[in-house]
Amino acid sequence: MSPCAHRWEVRVDAELIAASRPAIFPTVKWLSLSLSLALRALVNPSLARDLMTVAWRFRRRDWFRRLPFLPVPSKQYVAWRMYTAFGDHHAVPTVPDVIRYARWARRGE
Repeated sequence: MSPCAHRWEVRVDAELIAASRPAIFPTVKWLSLSLSLALRALVNPSLARDLMTVAWRFRRRDWFRRLPFLPVPSKQYVAWRMYTAFGDHHAVPTVPDVIRYARWARRGE
């Protein structure tokens, strides 16, 4: 590995750590997104299936071995996905973005 590549990896890790720090406002945005998606899923069963499939794919490895024993993604992984999708570790996708991604992921199965 070249010295430049190593420095880049260290910087990315530091950015991910900074992105995973708790903040109240982003948590509210994620909660609002989750509730909006849940309401839409109640009305549309095929969307519910697509969203559950995506949620299951995003789960953290060995989720059943760590508290709170829920199949949720790690904060670092979500920060990385938001950075690759939107260019910002703190981005929160919109409801249409998530639905579009869930539909796209289903077609790719």
